[in-house]
Amino acid sequence: MISLDAIDRRILEKLQQDGRLSNTELAEKVGLSSSPCWRRVKALEEAGVIKGYAALVDAKTVGLSVNVFMSVSLSTQNEKSLKDFERAAAARPEVMECYLMTGDSDYLLRIVVPDLEAYERFVMDFTKIPGIAQIRSSFALRPVKQGTALPLG
Repeated sequence: MISLDAIDRRILEKLQQDGRLSNTELAEKVGLSSSPCWRRVKALEEAGVIKGYAALVDAKTVGLSVNVFMSVSLSTQNEKSLKDFERAAAARPEVMECYLMTGDSDYLLRIVVPDLEAYERFVMDFTKIPGIAQIRSSFALRPVKQGTALPLG
């Protein structure tokens, strides 16, 4: 874990709110001049604290209105089975997130597709992955809270 001071935290907070801020705007918002602000941002990037920058796209407006949470149990949990499953899940563009879990299932995935027919096709293809013992799907009705900013407070 990297040690962040108050200025680093303010920089991260502001960039999480608006990743398109120019260095000059960011420096002004965090109380630095441009050069030291730029050096700090570069150091945060090089340390891997800032992993990248992205535009947040509204899924519904681009025709991806079905959000499914899929719990997956594998028949065996040895290292090879886990790695094979993770590699296969990571290769699917519909899989937005995939977590190795404790509890009743081995993995929890968030899948985004345009409609139920597309989800059915996804499941029929996805179950070809060797070692899957069980899949349970829960369909999200609507988001209550979606966040991208970490609570650095």
